[in-house]
Amino acid sequence: MCGIVAASTHRQVSEILISGLRALEYRGYDSAGIAVQQDGSLLRLRTQGKVNDLQALLEETPLNGVCGIAHTRWATHGVPNTTNAHPHLSDDTVALVHNGIIENHEELRDELKSSGYRFSSDTDTEVMVHLVHRSMREGFDLFAAVREMVKKVRGAFAIAVTSASEPGVIIGARSGSPLVLGIGFDEHYLASDVHPLLTVTNRFVYLEEGDVVRLDTDRYQIRNRADELVDRPVKEADLAADAVQRGRYRHYMQKEIFEQPQAIAETLEGRIGTNRVLPNIFGVGADAVLEQVRQVHIVACGTSYHAGLVARYQLEELAGIPCTVEVASEYRYRHPVVPAQTLFVAISQSGETADTLAALRHARNSGYLAAMVICNVPESSIVREADLVLMTRAGPEIGVAATKAFTTQLVALQLLVLELARLAGHAKDSQIEAWAEDLHQLPGLVTKALGLDAEIEELAEQFVEKHHALFLGRGSHYPIAMEGALKLKEISYIHAEAYPAGELKHGPLALVDHDMPVVAVAPNNRLLEKLISNIEEVRARGGEMFVIADAEAVSSLKTRHGRVIKLETGGALLAPVVITVPLQLLAYHVAVLRGTDVDQPRNLAKSVTVE
Repeated sequence: MCGIVAASTHRQVSEILISGLRALEYRGYDSAGIAVQQDGSLLRLRTQGKVNDLQALLEETPLNGVCGIAHTRWATHGVPNTTNAHPHLSDDTVALVHNGIIENHEELRDELKSSGYRFSSDTDTEVMVHLVHRSMREGFDLFAAVREMVKKVRGAFAIAVTSASEPGVIIGARSGSPLVLGIGFDEHYLASDVHPLLTVTNRFVYLEEGDVVRLDTDRYQIRNRADELVDRPVKEADLAADAVQRGRYRHYMQKEIFEQPQAIAETLEGRIGTNRVLPNIFGVGADAVLEQVRQVHIVACGTSYHAGLVARYQLEELAGIPCTVEVASEYRYRHPVVPAQTLFVAISQSGETADTLAALRHARNSGYLAAMVICNVPESSIVREADLVLMTRAGPEIGVAATKAFTTQLVALQLLVLELARLAGHAKDSQIEAWAEDLHQLPGLVTKALGLDAEIEELAEQFVEKHHALFLGRGSHYPIAMEGALKLKEISYIHAEAYPAGELKHGPLALVDHDMPVVAVAPNNRLLEKLISNIEEVRARGGEMFVIADAEAVSSLKTRHGRVIKLETGGALLAPVVITVPLQLLAYHVAVLRGTDVDQPRNLAKSVTVE
């Protein structure tokens, strides 16, 4: 959610920090701030609003120093305003920025007030900086003071701390929120992820749970949760700095929609041969585990949850394996019954989604056969804690509304479905081979679907003045309708709901009138006739229909069924992926026409690292 950038350098640091904050804007935020060591003091600038506003403040009041910390905040405790923005100071000598939530902040606040500390914000973060200051006042250096503070707080956090009394020194710590150390030439950095640092380094250390790191320009030192000095591996990122630039596209979301053919191709590369899924693509020895699977539990949030729902239909139909799918924030607080030989599957784009990560940890002690993760970030917490892993290879996704992350998740799950179908003996070799051949066609089919862009842009004009929309689907396309509704509401702020089309008569039909556009997804399958009957119900009530239809289903649809957008879907396995594309384009163009912030919709964050 929030974003951290910190640097200890031999050059002016403000430009590095501001550049890093810009690269973190995709995470979502409502305020921004920076603190720099300057001439033995700490100077700070904060603002409610965007990084551009902070940049304007810096132009008016330059902060000249070589060591500093910066932050973009997404409000949890305290409203979005300048007072609650980070960095927070204690006695103008210690500055701290924080991602996460401190659960025992109220009792710590009372304790600190009794020690004479005054609070200027409503945040949970301010207790941390005062705790550090108190320990330094008692004789601890900054590194030791942060370690003492970490022992007292309870919750999830990634922090960067600096003090006017220790020039060039920055301390970082993580527990439940990601933090990476960047290694430059006579410079060291901290950040929430690698993206803000790609312009200055490609060498990173991924801090582990409980780590506390001390860095300056010349060296760094890491202590683990047990307070032992440890070495963590240095890894080189293969991302280019321009991988997170918009290029010729107007918005990151638009760019990422059009990157889907390549992202899908890369997700399939090296994982599928001419006639089957290649061995052990989920990890060494994975096949020996997967052949024991008799049931699957999938846990995820948001868009990833929709991907899991699609996989449920395909697992049960193609592999003959029972599957349940649950929202992670619900799963983690109940006591699931786990049948023998059940595979747990967690899906997360960032790998740091707090609810999904907590669900995985809950599952580790619940008797599952193994825990598998579908994820897009190789060094994320959730990947490191899983038994089996399949990376989606979507690449950086900056737009808050997931697009290529979703379609690559669907593809990764399809690989799992095919492998389980083979190992369970539920499908013949000829059928497995046919499905494998289908998957090879998928990038090309998505490219063709993107060719509908101009037609969808024109269609979007029919939605601009609407306040509500209904999405309908049946079978594995009901979750696709859910994803279409989610995309529209996320970025255009039009209220949208999705229903199984057969449920219309059980309530939603009461909402249908000429002012309620209804979008139906119509693959060419055995449920098409049923869907057409549902469309007739809408038309009979004066509803305005828009149908995204498989080209082979179009002949069954009449002019009276509304506006029909046809595309080639490639059959039952591929159709959910292909049909997703025009729904993404529809949401995008409606949002553009309505003038909303497409890449950073209000109140939302890209990586939800708090509960």
